[in-house]
Amino acid sequence: MTEQTTCCAPKPASPLQRLWSEHRIWLISALILLILAIFDTAQAMQSATFTAKALLHTAPYLILSIGIAAWAGATGADNLIARAFTGAPALMILLGALAGGLSPFCSCGVIPLIAALLAMGVPLSAVMAFWLASPIMDPSMFVLTTGVLGLQFAVAKTAAAIGLGVFGGTVVHLLARGGGLANPLREGIGNGGCGASTVRAPKPVVWRFWQDAERLQKFARVAWDTTLFLAKWLTLAFLIESLMLAWIPAETVTATLGGTGLLPIISATLVGVPAYLNGYAALPLVGGLIEQGMAPGAGLAFLVAGGVTSIPAAMAVWALARPPVFALYIALSLSGAFAVGLLFQLWQMV
Repeated sequence: MTEQTTCCAPKPASPLQRLWSEHRIWLISALILLILAIFDTAQAMQSATFTAKALLHTAPYLILSIGIAAWAGATGADNLIARAFTGAPALMILLGALAGGLSPFCSCGVIPLIAALLAMGVPLSAVMAFWLASPIMDPSMFVLTTGVLGLQFAVAKTAAAIGLGVFGGTVVHLLARGGGLANPLREGIGNGGCGASTVRAPKPVVWRFWQDAERLQKFARVAWDTTLFLAKWLTLAFLIESLMLAWIPAETVTATLGGTGLLPIISATLVGVPAYLNGYAALPLVGGLIEQGMAPGAGLAFLVAGGVTSIPAAMAVWALARPPVFALYIALSLSGAFAVGLLFQLWQMV
């Protein structure tokens, strides 16, 4: 019996297997830079610089969101937040969409908050509303959009963010009523995906968590684990984004998205996924396209689809959520972007 157990026991992983399993995302990023350094040293330097600057620019939002997530877990305030989302689903979805459309968090900085909300039991419908609306608009983006594309376009983009959030949250709520999407998080994220469909039993809140050694350790552990998780995925995402900027000419995007009618809106929605660079770089690109004759509705569809499904945002969602939730996120993004682009175009024609 002992012999059979020993024979059937899995072989221990080799050091290389453990290294790959634990650090494969870092290794992939390093491999990309190594290949670039061999074949195109200048591009390797540019990509490394771009990635470092992008991480530095995103750092304030990440630090704030990571701190909030760690604080909520250490104090026990996450239970209060979870209970706040147990009201009428329609109201919770609307509040989630409004919070996402008006919050200052970027698409990557909001990820630790999303993980914390799902782990503490907040319904996926409300979280999805927040999740979809957040990458599209924030206060600084509103000001910049107004300056580049005008106040009307900025207001339309804000309405699109909130509308997409409400639309996505409603669809998720209807699907969840049928018993689907019960555990949205991947294993090992938050509570490992367990307990995310129902609000957990309330626990006492200790606001001064630093006076409790165990809670202080939890704060440090959650903050550190979340930081490492985001750092590895965002490094790879920004590295890929730098290559897109270098290898996808703006002229190619312009030629694909030019013109008026229904087809450019469809094209802008689909092309926005791989061609969207970042929120700030996309605005002057869309402004130039509109000046060259592209329909405003197509421009809005491009900004909405690209903002939600950009490389950094999509990779962060893929790392956090189970494949069905990721697929639903992409489907809602694309269908919602097409819808808001079409509605904006029809409104322009009135």
